[in-house]
Amino acid sequence: MSPVAAVAVLPYALPLARPWRSAAGGATRRRGWLVRVEDAAGRVGWGDSPAPLPDPGDEDPAGILAALTAPLPGRTPQQALAGLAPSPAAIGLEGALLDLLARQRGLPLARLLAPDAADRVAVNAVVPFDGVAAAVAEGFSVIKLKLGLAPWREEVAALRGLALPDGVRLRLDANQAWSRDEAVAVIAALAGLPIDSLEEPLRDPDPAALAALQAAAPFALALDESLEPGRLPDPLPVRRLVLKPARLGGLRATLALGNAARRAGGEVVVTSLVESAVGLAATAALAAALGPLAHGLATSSWLAEDVATPLPIRGGFIDVMAGEGHGVTPRL
Repeated sequence: MSPVAAVAVLPYALPLARPWRSAAGGATRRRGWLVRVEDAAGRVGWGDSPAPLPDPGDEDPAGILAALTAPLPGRTPQQALAGLAPSPAAIGLEGALLDLLARQRGLPLARLLAPDAADRVAVNAVVPFDGVAAAVAEGFSVIKLKLGLAPWREEVAALRGLALPDGVRLRLDANQAWSRDEAVAVIAALAGLPIDSLEEPLRDPDPAALAALQAAAPFALALDESLEPGRLPDPLPVRRLVLKPARLGGLRATLALGNAARRAGGEVVVTSLVESAVGLAATAALAAALGPLAHGLATSSWLAEDVATPLPIRGGFIDVMAGEGHGVTPRL
């Protein structure tokens, strides 16, 4: 394979379509760094290292990337990847090298990650309660709603008031809002509703308490922010894991964790952390390698501007086999 000839790290600050707010703070721009890797034949791979949300804090991803990319020229993508340890800051370099390697082999990135990867990925919509009807009209069959923002009885009443056509399911995310007693009551109150899953129901995500809740729930419970990078809970206390490559150390580390979860009998959903179109395309390729559930990749609408045109969503699906690599080239 042709060796790397040139590397560049390019910062971006993309305005958000609406402010990002969470318990940790807020943001009005999505910041990060694109990584461009070119081989001696002129082929180019692109990756994205998004900054932590809502604030990069004291981390220095730019410095880490500069140190990692300096020795790359002269190495093949495989050699560079072999020496690259999992790291949230290094995900852009890893993505660029994988994109370049897939292009060198004439493959979509999804097929490089898994030969049996799906041609397209189902995605869920993430909307407020008053956006459900519009999401259904756009063809989404899985709708994600945030809970824990009001008293749980009010939120359950609002869920019961939704007019959902047959086949549409609700993916709920409590963001660790409830005590164990509250979670038990919510799960009972959701009986009869088309629930796909409930993420992070417990304020204190004790494995034994989660396992007891899962045993009582007729739908999947899921872990997200309580997951530790590189560590699969043993045994799995819930049926589903929500994996964010930008938090778990990169595409390969997330693929390994997801495959381990599936071998242990768990379900896997891959979710974006509002990456740029470059990062989102790589995450979609990973999702295609990890299974048929709807994944959390409909996040481009958060960005008022982007570095490239994102992969389109049609009828609730993203096509990940449109070309070589991850299929997105920045407008730079």
